[in-house]
Amino acid sequence: MSVQSEQSRRHRVVVIGSGFGGLFGTQALKRADVDVTLIARTTHHLFQPLLYQVATGILSIGDIAPATRLILRKQRNADVLLGDVIDIDLEAQTVTSRLLDRTTVTEFDSLIVAAGSGQSYFGNDQFARYAPGMKTIDDALELRGRILGAFEEAELSDDHEERARLLTFVVVGAGPTGVELAGQIAELANRTLKDAFRKIDPSEARVILLDGAPTVLPVYGGKLSANATSRLEKLGVEIQPNAMVVDVDAEGLVVKDKDGTERRVDSQCKVWSAGVQASPLGKQLAEQSGAEIDRAGRVHVNPDLSLPGHPNVYVIGDMMALDKLPGLAQVAMQGGKYAAKQIKATVAGQPVESRQPFKYFDKGSMATISRFSAVAQVGKLEITGFVGWLMWLVVHLMYLVGFHSKFSTVLSWTVAFFSRGRGEMAVTEQQVFARNAIEHLHDYERARAAEQLGDPTAVETGEERERAAG
Repeated sequence: MSVQSEQSRRHRVVVIGSGFGGLFGTQALKRADVDVTLIARTTHHLFQPLLYQVATGILSIGDIAPATRLILRKQRNADVLLGDVIDIDLEAQTVTSRLLDRTTVTEFDSLIVAAGSGQSYFGNDQFARYAPGMKTIDDALELRGRILGAFEEAELSDDHEERARLLTFVVVGAGPTGVELAGQIAELANRTLKDAFRKIDPSEARVILLDGAPTVLPVYGGKLSANATSRLEKLGVEIQPNAMVVDVDAEGLVVKDKDGTERRVDSQCKVWSAGVQASPLGKQLAEQSGAEIDRAGRVHVNPDLSLPGHPNVYVIGDMMALDKLPGLAQVAMQGGKYAAKQIKATVAGQPVESRQPFKYFDKGSMATISRFSAVAQVGKLEITGFVGWLMWLVVHLMYLVGFHSKFSTVLSWTVAFFSRGRGEMAVTEQQVFARNAIEHLHDYERARAAEQLGDPTAVETGEERERAAG
């Protein structure tokens, strides 16, 4: 175990997470009289809103995930540590992180917790094996392999039913991510892959969008939801509202409709974009501080984003629950900047009582349906079609980090939107099956540990547990 304890007298700030909240909070402290340590489980800053474009071959990983160290290399008061945070001790003011077999303890005077969220399967985590989410680069690469691999397998099959199953793509969750992904899979099948196969017609692929809500994009509603529905249907997407997924396996899923009847949808490629769950660090913070957490694991914070009873600890982004703020990138960005401002005020000697509450400035929200078509909501203004799509392009390009990412993304968009090509269509078998291989490795390690500890019940593998549950 190593201990990261600066001998400097300067105020020590630890930031957990390299997402929008963590990165923007760190950058906002660039000229402050503090030392910042950013701890993250990945080496990159992920622009998550464009992850679906990696999954459908439009963008490369480098376009949306620049290295955090390179972003911060000119910020001399910032240090970056790679590791998964496993413990936060509020009393001792330390953060414990782990990378492989190395454990690191980092001390802090102020703490910004921006560890984000993961996919929620609403208590059915076993669904993840057959229906990956859309939260990480690994998810996107795996999905790209599964999507393109389904077309390749269908080309090899002479069985009509098998082909139908292989060419049926199901997206669970009709929020912005689900809508964007369904639209891009449809465009991939109808446009990009046209004439690329000899035995199958990719345009015969079924793209099904399921959601328990009665409409797509329920957070928008009204005109925008209706416009998105119309555009998706023109692309050939089958929208199935009021449909709850009750089971998922390798060959398909079981859906319960509003009237209570259950039906099966045969599909090899399923994607889960319904629901999020905040980082488990939220539970740790709640247990130590007495703060409440909601059903999604988000921590109820004070109006200044601080943890109750701990004015030097800020919880931001997808981890915080305050005034029903949505889990958007803008909320995390503004929260990170606000927390940095309060830390600078603390260093300057200003009392906690003088803090002004966090006020979120809503810059609007948007979702792209297909090329040349998007929906956007800015205040009471609702925009659809080509104008909405242009707004979507500008806004997303603006928030990409680094000139290289912006330039490369523009080139990739030009190819994808103004021709039939996509620059990232290569996939490997390893990308598709790596998740299962890693799960089996973890099972093996747990089994070895259990044998050494004399705990026979822990020797079960993942497959054995599934068979037992079934």
